[in-house]
Amino acid sequence: MRRFGLIGHPLGHSFSQKYFTGKFASEGIHGCQYELFPIPDITLFPSLWETYPDLVGLNVTIPYKEKVIHYLDEMSDVVRSSGACNCIHRTPEGLVGHNTDVMGFERSLAPGLRPSHREALILGTGGASKAVAFVLGRMGIRYRFVSRSGVGDVGSLSYAELDEAVMFKHTLIVNTTPLGTFPDIDTAPALPYHLIGPGHYLFDLVYNPPVTRFLAEGMKRGATTRNGSDMLAIQAEESWRIWNPGV
Repeated sequence: MRRFGLIGHPLGHSFSQKYFTGKFASEGIHGCQYELFPIPDITLFPSLWETYPDLVGLNVTIPYKEKVIHYLDEMSDVVRSSGACNCIHRTPEGLVGHNTDVMGFERSLAPGLRPSHREALILGTGGASKAVAFVLGRMGIRYRFVSRSGVGDVGSLSYAELDEAVMFKHTLIVNTTPLGTFPDIDTAPALPYHLIGPGHYLFDLVYNPPVTRFLAEGMKRGATTRNGSDMLAIQAEESWRIWNPGV
């Protein structure tokens, strides 16, 4: 048996488990299993590898994408640059960290981009926001982080500071927070939605429900919108490639 899985806390509905279970069945991949490991503290991470000697790889989600780096033996340049890891491969040399969110976000973001989308707001400052910032920086798109307090990187904003001038200038808005995720579907980032128009592009990393309140508010005002489902599928396939080199 080759075992794979997802760590995070809490873990409810999992895209990854459903995706890989379906992949194994549809592609006739035998002897593989994908499980959920809802560890309540990152200090329990090393014991997973001891408990499951057949564990080949893990995906990492909230809140451990940054904390898990401390436990890696090696890491990709993307992890080193972005400061976040969402994919781990056990190799003979040890645990190697990767960030497949970067590829997933970059490829799924691209179809909706216009030349006018040159400045962005990144909602949230967790591990997923690091991958988004890395991609935007690589694409030459200037960005500012937004959080409730506005504390963080230089230039970070609070939601209270999102006035007409800021919203007019930043036409790409990426939600990296879990707000709006099922079952809390009535929640959304506290944006001044009345200032959003057809020139905006709203990208939500949330995929369940397919249309979050954040996206619905943008759609009502003619904005381009996209959810995180394609991003997740792309990053999952990249994880599988990493776990199965040469296949």
